[in-house]
Amino acid sequence: MRPNWMVCLSSLLVFSACGVEDSTPSEDRPPDDEPTARLVATVDGLAGPEAVKYDAAQDAYFIANFGPAAEEQRDANGFISLVGSDGTIRNRAFITGLEGQPLHMPRGMALQGDRLWVADVDGVHAFHRVTGAAQDFVDFRSFEPGFLNDIAISPDGVVYVTDTGRGRVYEIRDGAPAIAVEDDRTGPPNGITWDEGRSAFILAPWGGGQVIGAWAPDGGFEEVITVDGGNFDGVEVLNDLILLASQNDSALWVVEGATARRALRLAGQPADIGVDPERGRVAIPYISRNLVEIWALPELLPPAG
Repeated sequence: MRPNWMVCLSSLLVFSACGVEDSTPSEDRPPDDEPTARLVATVDGLAGPEAVKYDAAQDAYFIANFGPAAEEQRDANGFISLVGSDGTIRNRAFITGLEGQPLHMPRGMALQGDRLWVADVDGVHAFHRVTGAAQDFVDFRSFEPGFLNDIAISPDGVVYVTDTGRGRVYEIRDGAPAIAVEDDRTGPPNGITWDEGRSAFILAPWGGGQVIGAWAPDGGFEEVITVDGGNFDGVEVLNDLILLASQNDSALWVVEGATARRALRLAGQPADIGVDPERGRVAIPYISRNLVEIWALPELLPPAG
């Protein structure tokens, strides 16, 4: 039976809003002098921030906001904020889309040259990452998508998009979308990111799945590790580490080799994270709290030398 994805999302938002402060006791959060983690900045004044993508060329984060009425899918009030690496908002509504192709509930993002790809309700937008100008829109409505969610780019330039509601991964080649994989082993996929070491995409599963998988566009699949969290959202690979945002336990997990550990307990359910690799920082959005936290994790810094 196909789930009603927006009902699930609305329930999640209500649950988060009602219990965010009680879900993680203050003593579970890293103290100010904790040597392995430090809260660098909090970006307030957002509207349902769902995803973050760091742009090294601008030393800034793109933050995708659902907008003030996140329960409505097609309300044309979503936007992308541009925020400096120090957490200063440069432009709160940097990108809103076109009148005929507005942003409704923007989600996962990916950078490809000067193009910023953004997943939305009915398809995938492309904007110029510096000017914010709209460049393209790839319409997915013919596939009746359940919940287009996250985006990643393969080394050969193909754009891949997860559909959490349908349990699929799509591909965009020459501007045309197609189903790349629809398999129980890969779904329901939420976050997606390219892992150069494995020559495959790491998929973060939504729902009850705890197996983190690596899927290659040629059809190969590998079970990487089982992680104790669940309802995984964002995923990133950095310095051979896999970072996972887990909503079941409000935590950031780090996978190193065959070991997974809870690196941060968070005051809320994290969504699609972004990483600043040079500073060893991770930006964590909270939809129901309307903010993004930027954490410094020294273990994420590039290896010395």
